[in-house]
Amino acid sequence: MNRALAVAALALACLAPRAGAQEAAAREAARPRNVIVILSDDHRYDFMGFMEEAPSFLETPSLDRMAAGGAHVANAFVTTSLCSPSRASILTGQYAHRHRVVDNTSGIPPETVFFPQLLHDAGWRTAYVGKWHMGEDEDDPRPGFDHWVSFRGQGTYVDPVLNIDGERGEVKGYTTDILTGLAVDWLKAQARDTSRPFFLMLSHKAVHAEFVPAPRHAGRFRDVAIPYPPTMPRTEANLAGQPRWVQAQRYSWHGVDYAYHGQFDFDTFYRRYSETVLALDESVGRVLDAVEEAGLAEDTLVIYLSDNGFSLGEHGLIDKRHAYEESIRIPMIAWGPGLVPAGARVVDLVRNIDVAPTVLDLAGIETDRVVDGRSVLPALRGERMDFPGELLYEYYWEHAFPHTPTTFALRGERFKYIYYHGVWDTQELYDLETDPHERFNLIALPAHQDTVEAMKDRMWDMLEETGGMTIPLRRGDWQACERLLP
Repeated sequence: MNRALAVAALALACLAPRAGAQEAAAREAARPRNVIVILSDDHRYDFMGFMEEAPSFLETPSLDRMAAGGAHVANAFVTTSLCSPSRASILTGQYAHRHRVVDNTSGIPPETVFFPQLLHDAGWRTAYVGKWHMGEDEDDPRPGFDHWVSFRGQGTYVDPVLNIDGERGEVKGYTTDILTGLAVDWLKAQARDTSRPFFLMLSHKAVHAEFVPAPRHAGRFRDVAIPYPPTMPRTEANLAGQPRWVQAQRYSWHGVDYAYHGQFDFDTFYRRYSETVLALDESVGRVLDAVEEAGLAEDTLVIYLSDNGFSLGEHGLIDKRHAYEESIRIPMIAWGPGLVPAGARVVDLVRNIDVAPTVLDLAGIETDRVVDGRSVLPALRGERMDFPGELLYEYYWEHAFPHTPTTFALRGERFKYIYYHGVWDTQELYDLETDPHERFNLIALPAHQDTVEAMKDRMWDMLEETGGMTIPLRRGDWQACERLLP
């Protein structure tokens, strides 16, 4: 053998094991996996113990464990910060203006298909346990689920009335614990049959207001000092450039100075919220324990997220709905040994509308249904994605809570533009790089007018491209009204 052939043979011999390892890794990543989605309610993005921004007294060992063994999706957002629209977006992969569940009283259009139905049609075993909160018969079993547990509306924190596979009855205990136990029982039963993958969605009431912590956690934080956010005080600096509707809302149901019509002082409100998070964290731990004890860790992807964020004093507000960071940004963690690198941090922007296409991608299921989101499976595997880091946000005025106007926003990688419809008020522009707390509204500064116009046009374009102009509001009408604003 001549020297050239010998070198080539040696190179092939060295490459073969590496190629074989890569092929094995690809097969491992592509094989069918079970999927569990744990959905919380109103959980802030920064109320997880492992985060720098978390309150110093808050401990969430289970969420910390999940992030350490998986990937923290650091830039996760919702496209509508409200329970029903966000849940419909998670289950369809569509914007609210597309699926048309635009508020908490909207019915589900009859042609709606939620992605677990597609999994079920492909042979997956499916279960839904917890808060549904969409449609008129919102606790009735839905198509595509083999097992069903839910309750009407927001439900209760104690002794809930549950619809279990079509039969209603009261179950004694704390709701977070009850739902977790029912979900874990179903999960363990599926472990006996590994011939088909399963999908489980555990959807919590917690930590929705009005907060009721588990008895074992009540009063845990009664003596802690509350870390007031810098935009909470009613100071001249905080009010400068702030829309008038935001200033007025301080004294409304969703404001710090008259929270729930004076039912709560802010400190008590904050402490109860924090205490209610604790049982939610324990729920996550119980699910992870069940997966590991059943020997399913290498075969299961677990995704944790919230249906929206929650303000605790920022801009003088509580609750969600508005387009500020605390309202639209959510916690998200993906855990899947062999699929998701342990201790990873996903920096790509991920939206609630990306959950459905991601799970379908993992399952290898294609659909001809219109989906506005895209699969972020490559990001969960540790790859960077070639996708613009922008978020289209929408919220539609509600009769029950008239103090928050219809809101549209475009959040880019640096700037956020917020547009209000139906109020004679200022719009907003923030530089998130230099002003992460959104304290300085740049909307009127001449130096930023090009940015304002570019983001406004892009926002309208995205609405039009995704069918947003089917809603009874037209771009031309809004532009005409805008010219009349001071």
